[in-house]
Amino acid sequence: MRAVAVCGATATGKSKLAIRIAETLNGEIVNCDSMQIYRGMEIGTAKPSPADRARVPHHMFDVADIVDGYSAAEYGEAARRVIDEIESRGHVSVICGGTGLYLDAVVYDNKYSVEDGDATIRDELYAYAAQNGADALHERLAAVDKASADAIHKNNVRRVARALEIYIRTGRPKSEWDAESRKDGIVPGIAVLGVRYRDRERHRTAIRKRCEKMIKSGLVDEARTLYEAGMLMNGSAASQAIGYKEFVPYLRGEETIDEAGDRLYYDTCRYAKRQATWFYKKDYIKWLYADEMSEDEMLAAAVEYYNEVVKTSGTAH
Repeated sequence: MRAVAVCGATATGKSKLAIRIAETLNGEIVNCDSMQIYRGMEIGTAKPSPADRARVPHHMFDVADIVDGYSAAEYGEAARRVIDEIESRGHVSVICGGTGLYLDAVVYDNKYSVEDGDATIRDELYAYAAQNGADALHERLAAVDKASADAIHKNNVRRVARALEIYIRTGRPKSEWDAESRKDGIVPGIAVLGVRYRDRERHRTAIRKRCEKMIKSGLVDEARTLYEAGMLMNGSAASQAIGYKEFVPYLRGEETIDEAGDRLYYDTCRYAKRQATWFYKKDYIKWLYADEMSEDEMLAAAVEYYNEVVKTSGTAH
């Protein structure tokens, strides 16, 4: 495989860097954001603009309906097919996004990722959560896979159910499958770059500007459309996505727009911190610093690292 992955927390400039890398290396963008795969969620998920999509080919955007679930295993299988197609054209895949589980599904050879899911089991688990509450479902997971339960928030019913489904289908905890898949390291030929801020306050400023830009671009109307269509109910993809659920109290007349905007900012900051914690633990990431390097310097460093990885892995064409 020959690919570059650009990861990191939200509002660090990943997408801008990824597009420049793709333009430089004759590449194509492969989305690695768990919310940008859904149709109808544009502004709140910060999807690439039509102008950006016109610069280089983009893949794995708008591939699922909001009402459908889409697991990391499903993503990994689909993304690998796309990457194979890109490589068959002699192009370089530039994987970009901030969803750590999705990135792992590509860079590691997860053995359960090629197995089909079981909709019957999944529906039963969703029904159990609806009847008994998210806490009860999370407790069921903790009883058979404490490591996964510790890593997944109890309110993320989709991920909790996915982990339980893996255990029920295979008889082994998801955490064991994950650990086994990492024994041999990442797939050769992937240069994984992370973008971060050394100065946390500058990162928070970037997040604030991003939130303000989203609101000015029509995020509230987009959230209203989803809310009125019943898409912000518990359990849907949109109901878990930062950028939409924060506006539900406002749309119900329970908060002001300023309060909703503040909630969006604080939730985004907390999410960025969780993303950072996840990625900082990965030893396969080469870090670039958005507050210490110019855009041209980051591009040069990214291309240099990619060439180094491809050369040492023996995957150069």
